[in-house]
Amino acid sequence: MVKCPQVLGEGARTKRSYCDVLVGRDPAEGILITIPAHSGPASVLFDLHNRLTYSEEAVKANRAYQRFTATIGVLSLDNTLLSRFVVQSEFRTQADLVDRLLGGSGPGGLKAVAPTGTESIVLPVAEDVTQVSILGEKLSAVRVDGVDNFTTSGRPMAIVSNIMVEYRPVPLRAPAAKPR
Repeated sequence: MVKCPQVLGEGARTKRSYCDVLVGRDPAEGILITIPAHSGPASVLFDLHNRLTYSEEAVKANRAYQRFTATIGVLSLDNTLLSRFVVQSEFRTQADLVDRLLGGSGPGGLKAVAPTGTESIVLPVAEDVTQVSILGEKLSAVRVDGVDNFTTSGRPMAIVSNIMVEYRPVPLRAPAAKPR
């Protein structure tokens, strides 16, 4: 149901699967979520997080502060924008992380990349929509030493987790009666 072009890995605490949201304009290159045949509207649900490169040294030196604002778009595959969403969060210490990701070379086998901040997204989709794509639009990062804005295509700029689709399946039709 979900095709993630850049899987980040599993959360050490939550055991959720985390996926990078990449900046882009082509829906085929985003996180693709297939919506099974359904009757009536369906909903795509996921958690949107900011993406942080964690540094224990910066935390200890009191220079870890960052404020992120990530904007993403959810599109149909014909490039129609269905909605935009924003997640904003601040980071100061490890307590501000949502989770740590397994599979890295850091202490305890943890990756340096981690999700921070959570915005729970619920997107209603029409009955005729069978697939959506999540793509990044822009990221603003405010740090102790300045501000950066990122819009370069292909750049990881946010993280999603807990992707689900809620829908009412198309009713099964009874088989036609055989003539006697």
